[in-house]
Amino acid sequence: MDKHHYKPKRGLWTSRLGFIMASAGSAVGLGNIWKFPYITGMHGGGAFVLFFIFCIVAVGVPIMIAEMVIGRHTRKDPVGAFRKLRGGPWTLVGWLGVTAGFVILSYYCVVAGWAVDYLWLAVKGTFSGKHIQEVPELFTSLLASDLSQLFWQAVFMAATVWIVLGGVSNGLERANKLMMPVLFLILIVLAVRGLFSPGGPKALAFLFTPDWQKLDATAMLEAMGHAFFSLSLGMGAMLTYGSYADEGTNIPNVALTVSIMDTCVALLAGIAIFPIVFTYGMAPAAGPGLVFKTLPIIFSQMPGGTLIAIMFFLLLVFAALTSSISLLEVVVAYYCDEKKWQRRNATVVMGFLIFLLGVPSALSNHLLADVHFIGGRNFLDSIDLLATNYILPLGGLLIAIFTGWVMTTRLARGEIEKGAVNFHYYPVWHFLIKYVSPVLVAIVFLSRSGLF
Repeated sequence: MDKHHYKPKRGLWTSRLGFIMASAGSAVGLGNIWKFPYITGMHGGGAFVLFFIFCIVAVGVPIMIAEMVIGRHTRKDPVGAFRKLRGGPWTLVGWLGVTAGFVILSYYCVVAGWAVDYLWLAVKGTFSGKHIQEVPELFTSLLASDLSQLFWQAVFMAATVWIVLGGVSNGLERANKLMMPVLFLILIVLAVRGLFSPGGPKALAFLFTPDWQKLDATAMLEAMGHAFFSLSLGMGAMLTYGSYADEGTNIPNVALTVSIMDTCVALLAGIAIFPIVFTYGMAPAAGPGLVFKTLPIIFSQMPGGTLIAIMFFLLLVFAALTSSISLLEVVVAYYCDEKKWQRRNATVVMGFLIFLLGVPSALSNHLLADVHFIGGRNFLDSIDLLATNYILPLGGLLIAIFTGWVMTTRLARGEIEKGAVNFHYYPVWHFLIKYVSPVLVAIVFLSRSGLF
């Protein structure tokens, strides 16, 4: 069939639970399981955690509601949504979302491929019996093997494409309904085990006892930035998912539920990881290597370490997959809505192109290790910097400004109250989205871009 005459049938979530699970799956990703524990460790624990939760409430929830409102009202992809609402320069906001989905997924699949590789190592029992100095070398060997990284990147991208090919209800919704409960179950088991380990009390004190002297400006900016990234904001995912919601969906309720679920996953990840770290005398401020270097060392030494390792890396892979499908869906939705491509063609072609863009990221630690880009960084770090420091916060800032200052109150309130009749907290949300969220996101954007 000629793609120019093809009129795609737009899918809808079959239930409120499906919408919540899919949105929570988009939000819950490597940022929760991998990044949140190590940045919490680097910034001293409790005070950082509390400020992170504040940022979720002041920035995350208001912008998530705004994205879902825009999506459901327009029934469009990000570009089509802003073109329909206002057009002109505001269409660029939609383009930022589609670009973010394309760019982030390219290197996200590389990092997720590391998790798949480590899951395979755990299943084979590779960590068991290894000398403490041998375990970190496994990660060094992975980064030095271009073929291994490309293979696992391809495996992960193929899984992402396969799910998105199924469409909204049979692909995205069904996959999240399966993976999210399993993810929570694994995480709860690991967290309970951590609480009853010797390092449990010390971990809880570290996570929830604030030492405000450790909350400096750098930590606050990190918390604000991570709250934004953690909820998949500014990349068009929540807007696209919102466009599949039915008219009776209570958007504020869904946004709040998703934000709570996302925050709980991050906290449970900390409760699962830090007791292990403290029990074995490791440093909580181990940085990005916490998951791929420090924890495998512990898995190699602890009783039942192989089973724990399998559960942990399966958790990591599921978290990565629930996010990756939402990133690909943003790009696919654009080509289906605006270019009238069939879903099959859009998914396969865009998945392949995103994989190709990710190849330099996979090669950046070995073959292209001596090739430097932004600020002397390798390709993977440079493209991550471009996305997280510029594209995402700029997109989120413009969405907040558009919703608070350009979109009419009648339209915004009318869309919210379709499913949340007499939404009494509308003035609070409108104040946050109009004044608080833009200011906080602007501070993050200006500071991370080096302009502040």
